[in-house]
Formats: sequence, C-alpha cells, structure tokens
Amino acid sequence: MNSIRQVPSRVKTKRTETNLGAEREHFDKQQLSSISKAINSNEAPVKEKHARRIILGTHREKGAFTFWSYALGLPLSSNSILSWKFCHVVHKVLRDGHHNSLQDCMRHHSNIVETGQLWGNLHDRYGQLVALYAKLLCTKMEFHVKHSEIRANLEVTDEVLERVAGTDINNVFQLTVEVFDYLDTELRLAETVIRQLNTSIAISTLTSGQCRLSPLIQVIQDCSHLYHFTVKLLFKLHACLPADTLQGHRDRFHDQFHSLKTFFNKARDMMYFKRLIQIPKLPESPPNFLHAASLAKHARPVVVIPDEDEPEQVDDDDDDPEPLINVSDVTVPSMAVPQQFDIFDQTFGPANGGFDDRDIQIENLKRDLELLRTDLERVKGEAQRYITQLKSQINSLEAELEEQRVQKQRALVENEQLRMELEATRRRNAEHESVQATFGEAETRAQATEQRYNKLKEKHTELVSSHAELLRKSADTVKMLSATQQTQEEVERTKQQLAFEVDRIKQDADMKLEEQKFEMEKLKREFEEKKAEVERVKGTLQSNEKVGEQQTRSMSALQAEKERLMHSVSEKEAALSALRHAAQLQQSSLQQERERSTRELGELQGRLQEKSSCEEQLQQKLLEEQFSLLQGTVSEAESIIQDAVAKLDDPLHIRCTSSPDYLVSRAAATLGSIDKVKRGHSDYLTNMGDVGGLLRALTQFSHLAADTIINGSATAHMAPTDHADRLTENCRGCATQSLQFLKDLKSKASLQRADPASIRIVVQKILRLGEELRPKGVDVRQDELGDLVDKEMAATSAAIEEAVRRIDEMMNQARKDTSGVKLEVNERILYSCTDLMKAIHLLVLTSTDLQKEIVEGGRGAATIKEFYARNSRWTEGLISASKAVGWGATQMVESADKVVLHTGKYEELIVCSHEIAASTAQLVASSKVKADRNSTKLTALQQASRRVNEMAANVVASTKTGQENLEDKDTMDFSGMSLIKLKMEEMESQVKVLELENQLGNERLRLGELRKKHYDIAGVPAAGLSEGNGLAPSSASEPSSPKPSKPSIMRKPALAQKPNLPPKNMFR
Repeated sequence: MNSIRQVPSRVKTKRTETNLGAEREHFDKQQLSSISKAINSNEAPVKEKHARRIILGTHREKGAFTFWSYALGLPLSSNSILSWKFCHVVHKVLRDGHHNSLQDCMRHHSNIVETGQLWGNLHDRYGQLVALYAKLLCTKMEFHVKHSEIRANLEVTDEVLERVAGTDINNVFQLTVEVFDYLDTELRLAETVIRQLNTSIAISTLTSGQCRLSPLIQVIQDCSHLYHFTVKLLFKLHACLPADTLQGHRDRFHDQFHSLKTFFNKARDMMYFKRLIQIPKLPESPPNFLHAASLAKHARPVVVIPDEDEPEQVDDDDDDPEPLINVSDVTVPSMAVPQQFDIFDQTFGPANGGFDDRDIQIENLKRDLELLRTDLERVKGEAQRYITQLKSQINSLEAELEEQRVQKQRALVENEQLRMELEATRRRNAEHESVQATFGEAETRAQATEQRYNKLKEKHTELVSSHAELLRKSADTVKMLSATQQTQEEVERTKQQLAFEVDRIKQDADMKLEEQKFEMEKLKREFEEKKAEVERVKGTLQSNEKVGEQQTRSMSALQAEKERLMHSVSEKEAALSALRHAAQLQQSSLQQERERSTRELGELQGRLQEKSSCEEQLQQKLLEEQFSLLQGTVSEAESIIQDAVAKLDDPLHIRCTSSPDYLVSRAAATLGSIDKVKRGHSDYLTNMGDVGGLLRALTQFSHLAADTIINGSATAHMAPTDHADRLTENCRGCATQSLQFLKDLKSKASLQRADPASIRIVVQKILRLGEELRPKGVDVRQDELGDLVDKEMAATSAAIEEAVRRIDEMMNQARKDTSGVKLEVNERILYSCTDLMKAIHLLVLTSTDLQKEIVEGGRGAATIKEFYARNSRWTEGLISASKAVGWGATQMVESADKVVLHTGKYEELIVCSHEIAASTAQLVASSKVKADRNSTKLTALQQASRRVNEMAANVVASTKTGQENLEDKDTMDFSGMSLIKLKMEEMESQVKVLELENQLGNERLRLGELRKKHYDIAGVPAAGLSEGNGLAPSSASEPSSPKPSKPSIMRKPALAQKPNLPPKNMFR
C-alpha cells in the first residue's frame, strides 16, 4: 500500500524543509509584489487586494517584520504621493494587522517622524497631508503602546474602557485629555483633505480625489470609537468632579463634536464613500454632561463596512493570485484545479492511484469549519444582542440611580426644613410651658399635688430605674451604631468590588446578574433593617435623655410637669409618639448630614491638595516661561548690539556722519535706560514671576545702546584723530560690556551677579567725548531748548512793551520840561521810536506764529521739545536773534532817554536803530530757514520786517533832522583874515582832518577786533560764519558797506546787562 505513513522519516523531513523554503520564498515574493503595487507614485487609491495581502502576511508571520524590511527601502523622500500611500498602508496594518504589528511599527517611530517633518517643511499639497498623517500615526502608536488593553482598531467594550480608566480620577482626567488629542489629529487630517478637495478641481469620482479620500475610511472608523470614548469618560468625570472644573473639557468637546459632525455630513454626501462605508449620524446637539440621565440617551455610533462579493479583477501586471483558502467559496472540485504534486509523488507516483486520504480529511475539515463558522456567527449574533440588552438595562439602572440621587437631595432639603420647623415648635412649646408653669397655677393645684405626691414618687422611682435601663441600652446602641458604620463601609467596599467585577458578571450573563441583584437586595434589606433599628434605639435614647434632663430640674418644675402629665396623659402620649417620630427623622437627617459633610470634607481636601499641586506646577511653569521670555529678549538684544558693532567695520558706514549734540542725547538716553535695566533686574530677582519690567527695560536699552554705538562711530568720522580713536574704542567697549551683561542674564547661574555698572562707565566716557566735541558756545542743555525759546520770545515781547511804556513816560516828561523847538524835536524822535517799537512788537508776534507753524509741520510724532533738541543749531540761532531784538529795544529806550535829557548823543540813537534793524533781519532769517515758501505767515513776517526797516529809517531821519535843527551853524566869514592867517587855518584844518581820519581808522580796527571776539564768545568760527544751519549773514545784502559781515548767530548779553559800548568821546 503506497501511503505517506510508509515513507521513511528522513524523506518526509527533506520534503517538509523543501516545501517550507519554497513557501517562504513565495511568501516573500508575494509580499514584495503587494507592497510595491500598493505603495507607488501613481495618483490612485491603494487597491484593497494588495493591502489585504499585506495584512494577511502580518497575521501569517505574527508581526510586520517583512513589511518593514521592504518598506524601509522605499524612496519616501522623493515623492509625496508615495509617502501618502505609505502612511495609508501603515494605518491599515496598525488597525487590521496582527497585534504584534504595533510593536514592530513603534520600532520605526523615528522614520515616520522624519518623513512627516521632511514633507511638512516643503510647500506641497500632498506634503502637508503627509505631515499631518505622520503625526496621526505617531499619536496613534504612542496612545496604544501606553494603553495596551485598547486595541489599535479601537474596538473595545465599555468594560475594558472602564478598566483602563480605573477609579483614580487623575487617571481618568489624563486619559480624557489623551483621547481629545487623538481625536484632534484625526479631525485635522480629515479637514485638510476635504479643504484641498474643495479648493481644487478634483472630485470624489476621479482617481486623484480618491487617492486623497481613501485613508479617510480608517479615519471615520477611528473617530466613531473615539467619540464614544470621549462621551463615556466625560460623564464619568462629571460624576466625580464639579462642573466648573470641567468647563474647558466641555468647550473642547463641543468644538470636536461640531467638527466631527461636519466631517461626517460632508463625507456622507460624497459618492466615493456611499458604496464603501456606512457613516453613522450624530445627534443634533451634544450630550448634556451636567445631567447624568443624558447618558441613557447616548447611542454608540457604529460604522458598517459592507462586504463586497464582486470578484476582484486581476490587473495585467499582477502576479499569480495568492493561494489563500476562502472556505466560503471552495467546493473543491478535484478536476477543476490542477493538482500540484510534490517531489515524492513525482518520484514514486500518487498514492492510491492518484487520490490521497488527506484530500478526504481536508474536505471533512472544511465542512466542519463551515459548520463551526455558522455556529460562531450565530453565537456572536446572540451575544451581541444580549450585550445590547444588558447595556440598555445598565443605562436604565443608571438613570434610575440618578433619579434616586435627585430624590435624595430633595429629601435632604425637606429634612432640613422639617428640622427647622421642629426647632421652632420646640421653642414655642418651651415658651408655652413657661407661661403655664406660673406660680398661680402651682398654688391652685397644690392640694392635688399633695394628694398624688405618693403616686408620683412611686412613678418617679420606676422612671429612675427605667432611665438606668435605657442608659445601658444606650451604650449597647452606640456599639451597634459603630458596627452598623463598619457594615456600611463593608457595603461600600463591596460596591467597589462589584464595580470592578462588572466585566466578569456580564460574561457570566443571567446567572451572575441575578446573583448580583439578589445580593444587592439582600444587602439593602439588611442595611434598611439595621438602619431602622439604629433609628429606633436613637429615638428612645433621645427621649430618655430628655426625661432625665426634666427630672434633674427643680422640684417645682417637676411637680408642674407631673401635674400636667397626669391631667393630659392621652394628649401627651400622642405628642410623645409624634416627638419620637420627629426625633427619629431628625437623627437620621443629622446622620446623613454628618456623612455627607465627611464625604464633602474628604473631597474638598483632595481637591485642595490637587489644586495646590497644580498651582505649584503652574508656578514652576510660569517661572520657566518667564525665564524663556527673558532668554529670547536677551538673544534679540544681543543680535541688535552685534549688528551695531558690525557696522563699525562696514566700509559703507564710513560715509555716515552724526553731530556731537545728537550723540550726547543718545548717550544720556542710554544712561537712563541702564538705570531702568538695573531696577528691572533687581525687581526680577525679588519676584521672578514678573519679568515684564526687565523685558521692557532690556528692549529699550538694546536699541538705545545700538543707537549710541552707531552714532558714536558716525561722529568719530568727523572728529579729530585722537577723539575719533577714543570714541571708536569706547563704542567697542560699550558693545563688549553690553554683550557680557546680556550673557550673564541668559544663564541662571550668572543671573545674580549680572551688573550693568561697567556699561554705565563706558557710556559716560562716550558722553564726555561728545560734550568735548560740541561747539564751545553750546552751554544750554538740549532738553531745555524748547522752554528757552518760549521764554526768550516772551521776554522780548515784555521788553518791547516796557520800552513803549517808558517812551510814553518820557513823552509826558518832555512836554512838562521843554517847549518850542526842543519839544518839537523830542516829540518827533519819541514818536518815531514808538512806531519802531510797535513794528518790532508786531514782528515778534508774527515770528512766534510762524515758529509754531514750523514746529507743528516738522515735528511729526515727536514732541515740541524733541523737535527743538533735534534742530538745536537752528533753535540756538532763534534764541540769539530774540535776545538781540530785546536788548536792542532796551538800549534804544535808554539812548532816547539820554537824548531827551541832553545827556546823550544823537549818534547813539542812530546806532541803536541800525542794531535793531540788523537784529530783526537776523530773526527773520532764522525763521525763514525752515519755513515753507508758500506760507502766508512767512509773507506776513517779511512785510513786518520791511515795516521795521522803514520805522528804523524814520528814527534815523528824525534824529538827524532834530540834530540839525538844534545845532547852531555859524556862518563862515573869512573876509577879515589875511592870506597868511587863512593858510594857517587851512593847515590846522588839514591836521585836524588827518587826526580824525587816523582816529577813524583806529576805531574801525577796534570795532573789527571787538566783533571778532564777539564771534569767538558766541561759538561761531571766523572761517565758518556762513556755514552751520544755512543762515546767511545779516549784512549779505549790503556788499558796499565797509563794515565786516555780521554773523547769523550772535549771542547778546542778557537783558539785565549792557554791552561794552565804546566811550562817549570815541568820535571826538
């Protein structure tokens, strides 16, 4: 008989090894083919048959070793569509593959992360999707590795979820947050895919759209389970924590609910999903977690994947179909499939004439397998129906439990009200009894008391004995109460054990459920009986205590009470029963209140500890965030200062120049910012939770220090060599010290010793160098220039008004003291001086208006003081011109006074008129520099200047006319002189002319030296009188004058001082 049993074992072993090797080679070849066809660069969805072969391969080898060995060789970084399909296949392997595939995929977690980061940094539509999909896969693997009891396809029962969550509320809280994050990554991927489809021409019927939509089938399956997990966990949290604590969880759930509902609705409308998946419908509104009964209304969303009975079309480029046995379609016609003979059969021939008994065994096993599969399906259906019934019963029981809790709260409120009413009734009874137990009633009933005293005495003896008995019973009751409390604790522990054994009870089905119900009812009956017994004993104890208190009262009160009891025995018995009932209710309510208070105290202590730990964590996190903010600000400040230092060596920066005035202002501002940095540093060391002051100070300091360094270098380009070298060296030192200080601030170890004192020293050196480079005449601080301008203009106006007043006084005095020609001359001179003063006053007012227009038009966002400081040279010229006008007005009044009093000379008045004209011309030129050419106020100022010139000319003319009228001109009669006498007079006259000419030349030289010295004191170099702010010399329009040109910037003495005028005999 040719049978396999008759073959030697050595031959069978060789054939088995050969078959296994061939099988493994065929398996590897098939897996490689499926992977290469499933993961390619074609923009088409992954074919289901290729993915199914890969998944079956993981079940065959109990892991994903082969898949990853081939997948690691794919060029994922070269094509985004290839990476997208790779993520899709990995998702399918995680969901439907062998459970060991999760650990194999976790070993390649870093490869998935690198792929997501690579495509996330590129601007590619599929690249963005790959980045989100990689993040989803990493989140999924990390979640399921941490919670290994929850399978990767998320198909677990509520009991498993309860067991994973546990009884610790902190674990439940953490698990809820992780599920939230899990669902967020799923929804983010789905929203991005749908948004790309909406913004492109791709639709769900094209392969380009289906390539993006195909992974959403797994996303829909995951989201339905995650939504159910979230609802269950949130209801559990709301049962243990207050609603305010979970407000953030509710808000996040509502956002996810609306996003998930929108995603499901859009997916349900797409033709691609209608034949592949049945998407569940979510309720119109999210569950109300504040109402526990809403859990009964929640239905778990179920996603259905319909079975496809259509045969798969084999592509032209596919390999041979996989030799997988589909027991539902195999009828094993032996002639339909060609038999594959092994090497042994080819050598020795088929056993039993071509038919082996193994075929019969295979057929029998297939039929048994079909029967078992049918029975298994039937059992699964029944089990599913039974589980559904149990879940509905559990939901109804939980709803009843919630109703019982509500009734319990309502009963507590009613008990509290009844207790308050009982207290009020007792107070009213006590008042009523005190009124009745008056001395009159005692006198009227004294006789009856004497008669029944003996009976009451006997009754008293019985009551005392009964009281002692009740005290003994009270001690027993206390013991029973403690035992009852222990029983309650045991009941609580039993409940917890029952809660942990729900899984096992549900698996045991009806028998376990009935036992649990019977045990619960038995425990409830025992608990109620013991509770009722405790209440009865406590009520008796309370009544006995009251009786004992009444017996210890005074004899008169006892007699009155006994008298009342004897007269109304029946009434008091009824009242006593009512009071006992009320006392029992009160005792039970007090006991419940005490238990509730104990529970609440424990919960509050736990919450307090939790909040304390949370506050400590938040405080530590705040400190870390504050220090990270400080580090970021310091890094930014370092980059600003390093950029400023780099400009010192920049060849393009050599052309940049700056004024010493601006450098001094920047250095002064930097010194102020250093003080703020020091204060902010000390405040931060005092309170490290508040770094705001230090951040603001560092920001200001970095910009001001960089500005000082750049302007110092720019100022050095125009400075002498010695000053330039020192200034550049100090700028580099400022940068070095600033960077060292910022480096100390970046480290916690050196934060305490960080000190900006060295920066202050270097900045002070820069400030001193800037002050040395400033012009010598600049003796006013730039921040005071704005105020000084206003003060000088106001002082000029006041001086002019004072001059007009004094001229009026001189006019009145001249009318009193003089008459005739002198009075006429004096009036003419004083009238002309008055007109000149009025014209000057109008000029000053017009100049003030033009000055305001210039400031408002040129300052921009800066203040008025900052505008004056920025244009310091122009401001100083304006101040100098204003001072000169005021001084000239004062001098004219004094000269006019001397002329009227005949103590002065007419020439002094003429010189003062010329000086005033020059000063007003300087004021006009100073205002005209920065004014708009089309300004109406500039036109008015020019007209006022011409008016001043005319009035000054009138003063000169009236003075000369008066001088001619008053001087006595004798007629020159030389008729009586001889020729010799005439010749001698002529020679004397020529000598006198030469002396006067010589004296005139000397005085002109002296005048030139005086003006030169005046220019030096005023800070204007002789070689640069026409430079500076663009102001031309005031006498530029008079080239024919023999006098030297007058500078545009002159510094006159203060109004209270007089200038060094030449002596009166200078023209003699």
